[in-house]
Amino acid sequence: MGYTPRTSDQCSHERRSSFMKWLCNFLKGTKPAESNRRRPRVMGGEQSTLWQQEPIRPKREEPPRPDNEELDRQLALSLAEDTKHPEERNHNKGENDEDLAKAMQDSLNMNPYMPHNPYAPSQALPRAHRVCGGCKHEVGHGHYLSCMGMYWHPQCFCCSSCTHPIRETEFTLLGAEPYHKVCYKELHHPKCDVCLQFIATNRAGLIEYRAHPFWGQKYCPSHELDRTPRCCSCEKMEPRNTKYMSLGDGRSLCMECLDSAVMDTGECQPLYHSIRDYYEGMNMKLDQQIPMLLVERQALNEAMEGECKGPHHMPETRGLCLSEEQTVTSILRRPRIGGHRLLDMRTQPQKLTRRCEVTAILVLYGLPRLLTGSILAHELMHGWLRLKGYRNLSPEVEEGICQVMSYLWLEAEILPASTRYAHPSSSYASSSSSSSYRPPSSKKGGISHTEKKLGEFFMHQIANDTSSAYGDGFRTAYKAVNKYGLRQTLNHIRLTGGFPV
Repeated sequence: MGYTPRTSDQCSHERRSSFMKWLCNFLKGTKPAESNRRRPRVMGGEQSTLWQQEPIRPKREEPPRPDNEELDRQLALSLAEDTKHPEERNHNKGENDEDLAKAMQDSLNMNPYMPHNPYAPSQALPRAHRVCGGCKHEVGHGHYLSCMGMYWHPQCFCCSSCTHPIRETEFTLLGAEPYHKVCYKELHHPKCDVCLQFIATNRAGLIEYRAHPFWGQKYCPSHELDRTPRCCSCEKMEPRNTKYMSLGDGRSLCMECLDSAVMDTGECQPLYHSIRDYYEGMNMKLDQQIPMLLVERQALNEAMEGECKGPHHMPETRGLCLSEEQTVTSILRRPRIGGHRLLDMRTQPQKLTRRCEVTAILVLYGLPRLLTGSILAHELMHGWLRLKGYRNLSPEVEEGICQVMSYLWLEAEILPASTRYAHPSSSYASSSSSSSYRPPSSKKGGISHTEKKLGEFFMHQIANDTSSAYGDGFRTAYKAVNKYGLRQTLNHIRLTGGFPV
C-alpha cells in the first residue's frame, strides 16, 4: 500500500473547511420554531369565552452545553474531517460555503438581544391586521381576545348593558352584542309578574311560564296551584301583597274591577233599562216586563240546578234566563266594604211565578258594570227568542246569536260613535228598520280608560271562547250578521233553525 504525504496547503485548506462548517452550525443556532415560549391562549365561542394561559411543557432534549464544550466538539469534528477522502472533501466544499453564507444571512436577521415577553400572543395574523373591534386601534403585543370574528383589547370588550369590561370566564351573546351573564339575565330573563322573581327553569333547562293571552301577564306555573288570588272578572293575577276584595263566595275582585262593580239589584236597574232601550232601538222591543235580580253565587247555582232548559257556560255561570217558577234569594242592599271583605249584606227571598215564557233573569252580583251589562244583553236575547216563538234551536245557534248581541252591546259602549258606525260588525243599518238610530252609551259622561280596557277584554273573551256552543256558535253567527245583517239572520233562523251561509 502506497503512502502519499499530505502537503501543508491541503491540510490548511481542509482545516479551514472544517472550521467553516463548524462556524456555519454555530451561527445557525437554535431554530425559532423550536423555542418554548409561554403564550396566552384565548378560547372563544358564541356563548362563552375562556381566558387561559397554556402551560409550559418542557421538551425532552439534552441540556444546553456551554460554549467551550461546543468549541471542543467542533474541533474534534474538524480533526475527523482530515481523515476523509480528498474527493469527498472537494465535493462538500461548495455545500459548506453555501451553508456558511446562509447561516450568516440568518444571523443578520436575528436579534439575540430582543427581550422575551412571556405573555406575547401567538402571531395568527400580522400585527397590522389585528385591529381592536372596540377602539379600532392596533392590538399589538400582550393579551387580546379573539371573538365574534374580531380582535379586542381586554378593556375594550365591554358589556352592552353596563358598559363595563367583561372579565369573567363566560359571557352571553345576543346577536352581535355581548353581555355579562348577570346583566343579560336582568334584561332578558322573564320575571314573574306575581312573585316578581326570575322565572325558574324546568327539568329540561327551559324557562317555563304561563302568559295571559290578553293582558300579556307572565307568571310561574306554580301560582296556578298555590292559591294565588285571581280576579274573577278580569282574570289577572296581581303581584304579591296587592289588595283584593273577597266577595265571600270564593271569588276575589281586584281594585280596578271593584271600582265599577254592581253590588245590588236596585243599583243594576238603570243598567238593565238602558239595555232594554238598546234592544228597542234595534227594533227588538221586549213586550213583557221580565224581572231581573242580582244574586249570590250559591243562589245562582241552585237556580241553575232547578232550570231544565239550555246549556250553561262552565266552569262558572254568571247569568241565567229562567223559564221555571222558583224562589230565589236576591241581594237587597249593597254591602259595606270592611278591610278586604264585604260586610252587612242584606238578602231577600223572592217567589218567581211564571206569567210567560220567561220567569226572570238572574245575574251574579259583584261584577264590573260592562261585564254585568254584557251578561244582561246575552240573557235578554234568550228571553226575546222565547217570547218571539223561536223554538227548538240548537245550543250553537241560540247561544251563538245571544253572544253576538252581548258583543254588539259592548262594542256600542266602548267604541267612539264615529268608529262604531263605520265598523262592519255593527250592521245597524241592515239590522234595524230605523237606519237613523244611533244607540248611545249607557254611562253618562263616557267611560274611563281602565273601563275601556276591561270592555275590550270582555270582547276578547267572547271572540276567543273555545267551547262549541259559545265559541264556535258566536263566530258562525257573527259572520252571518256581518254578511246579511241582524234582521235577515234572525228571519233565517226562524225559518230554518240555522244561520245563513
